[in-house]
Amino acid sequence: MTTLHDKAVLFDSLHRSGNALVLANAWDVVSARLIEEAGAKAIATTSAGVAWALGAPDGNKLDRDRAIDLIARVASAVEVPVTADIESGFADKPEGVAETVRGVLEAGAVGVNIEDSTDDPSVPLRPVEEQAARLSAAREAADAMNVPLYVNARVDVFIRAVGDPADRLRTALDRAAAYLAAGASGVFVPAVIDPQTVSALVEGVDGPLNVLAGPGAPSIGELSALGVARVSVGSSIAVASYAFARRAAQEVLGAGTYESLASDIGYRDINALLSGRD
Repeated sequence: MTTLHDKAVLFDSLHRSGNALVLANAWDVVSARLIEEAGAKAIATTSAGVAWALGAPDGNKLDRDRAIDLIARVASAVEVPVTADIESGFADKPEGVAETVRGVLEAGAVGVNIEDSTDDPSVPLRPVEEQAARLSAAREAADAMNVPLYVNARVDVFIRAVGDPADRLRTALDRAAAYLAAGASGVFVPAVIDPQTVSALVEGVDGPLNVLAGPGAPSIGELSALGVARVSVGSSIAVASYAFARRAAQEVLGAGTYESLASDIGYRDINALLSGRD
């Protein structure tokens, strides 16, 4: 039987510059199983998709226990390693982040995303020292459980449009260095897809770089060639699924037809996908 420690080691090994780990983010058990069936080497949850599926808006509005319960369900449903987006750690203080990490590990996940943004528009990012302490607490909690947790430190300088655009790259690199020194395994910089900036981040970050991709972004192959080690799509698949649900409902309730419901996957396929799984 593969232990949590073994899965964590495997997950870490999948982060290779120039051969990006591709994460098609899931938000429930069925989406996780479909992504695994498609050939994924690991499953990542999307915090937005998870929050929406559980009836909450994204942005630190979902309570820790409900989030961890969902993570446990996903981790028990797939064979590949699972990494969980835990927003800002579901806690303000380092000790709270540590508690969240212990719960995530007990749920069976071997990686986390922890962002440095806040819910306060006047202070969009946490002070570097504060965020570093939170990341250190996450690392110490995992070490105490003898699991080499992959801590993906999210740097929200670009996605929150902080400061002068000319200074954002330097700010992101400084934060990345501090987070890696605090115990992060890799760095995630969302809202950057132009090759020049991606290349500068790859060159300047002394660890695996994760970028967020979607429509309009370079292909996986192109991002790998730039040296990116991990590419995720965040909430994009969940959003596309809900967009389909809206279109189908509008057709049924409007035109009274059902053409949009035609699909290459059916009831029996999904039922079979979950057969024998708790």
